[in-house]
Amino acid sequence: MDERFAFLAEWYDPSAALLRRYQLLYYPKDGSVEMFDMKNQRTFLRRTKFDELHPEDLFVGNRVNIFSRQLNLTGYGDQYTANKLGSKKERTLAMIKPDAVPKVGNIIQMIYDANLIVTKAKMTKLTWKQAADFYMEHQSKSFFNNLVQFVSSGPVVAMELMGNEAVTTWRKVLGPTDSGVAQKDAANSLRGQFGTDGTKNAGHGSDSLASAARELEFFFPSTTGHGPSNTAKYSDCTCCIIKPHAISEALTGKILKSIIENGFEISALQMFNMDRVNAEEILEVYKGVVAEYTNMVDELCSGPCMALEIHATDAPRTFREFCGPADPEIARHLRPTTLRALYGKNKVQNAIHCTDLPEDGILEVRSLLAFKNISGFHKCL
Repeated sequence: MDERFAFLAEWYDPSAALLRRYQLLYYPKDGSVEMFDMKNQRTFLRRTKFDELHPEDLFVGNRVNIFSRQLNLTGYGDQYTANKLGSKKERTLAMIKPDAVPKVGNIIQMIYDANLIVTKAKMTKLTWKQAADFYMEHQSKSFFNNLVQFVSSGPVVAMELMGNEAVTTWRKVLGPTDSGVAQKDAANSLRGQFGTDGTKNAGHGSDSLASAARELEFFFPSTTGHGPSNTAKYSDCTCCIIKPHAISEALTGKILKSIIENGFEISALQMFNMDRVNAEEILEVYKGVVAEYTNMVDELCSGPCMALEIHATDAPRTFREFCGPADPEIARHLRPTTLRALYGKNKVQNAIHCTDLPEDGILEVRSLLAFKNISGFHKCL
C-alpha cells in the first residue's frame, strides 16, 4: 500500500457561509491527493495527481490551495503522519536587528539554506518600551539599556521560522552571541558575516521552545491585537507582492537581495494569505484585458504572499521597469536582468506583482499593509 500522509483540513465555503471539514490525504510516491468529507462521510475528491502541493507545504497551521480551495491544515489525521512529519517540527522566532535589515535578503536565503521556512514575517519599529518588554528577562543585566536602545533605534524584521529542531538550527545559523567571536570561530554564520559586537550582532533567536512561544506571541499575537505595527510610510512608494510560487520555491531571499542591490528601499514588509475576493480586487485592472486573469487570481491566493512597500523617487515607474515585462520569456530576451527574467516561470507565475498605474501605488500599499482595517484579509501576522 502506498505511503500516505493524512491531515485534518477546513475550508470556508463563502456561497453557503459554512466551514467545511475534510480529511486531506497526500501520497508522496506520485504527488496525488484525496479528500474525504468528514460531515457527510463520503469521498469528496478521488485520488488525483496534483503537482502544486509539495511535502514541505504539509504542516499543521499552513494554508494550502487544492484546486482553488484554500484549506487550513488544522491537525494530523492519524498517528503515523504525526510521528513522521510532526515529531521534530518546531516554531521559533527570528529577529533581524536594525544593523542587518539591509541584508534581509541574504539572511532569508540563509534561513532557507538551513532547511527552515519562513511562515510569518513583518518589518516593524519597536518603541523603547516594547523593546524593554521583549527583553524583560535581561532587565538586571549591565547591557540591558544599550540593547534596548539599539533594538529600538530602527526597523527590525520579525519572522516565525518552522522546521526540524528550528530553535537549535536557527541559533546555529546565527552563530556565537559576540560577533567578534563569531568572526573567528564561525565566519560563515550570520553574526560572523553581518555582526559588529555583542549588542550589534545582526540577529536574535529564541533560546528554547518556551521562549519561542512567548516571543512569537509578542510579535504575532494569536488572540487579540496585531502586535507591533508595520513600518509603512504611505508616501513616495509603490507596491510589490512576491507571489506564492516564488515563496514556495525559496526565492524570497534572492528577490529581496536583488531589490535592495538595485537601489530600492524596502520600507515595509509583511507576509499574509490573500482571499480570492481581495486577489480579484488587486488584479481588477487586468479583468477582461488579459486571458490569464482567472489563473492570475488563482496564483495570488494559492499560498502565502509577501507584500512590500518600495520607497524611491518616482517609485511606481522605476520599480515597474525593474520588474520587467509580465511574460518572463519576453523579459529574458529583452531585459534579462529584471526580476521577472531572473525569477519568473510564465505569465501567471512571474514571481512578482507590482503596481502598474502610478496613481495606484499608495492605494495598493495601504490596502495590503493596513489590512487590519479590511475584513477580507486573513491575517497571518
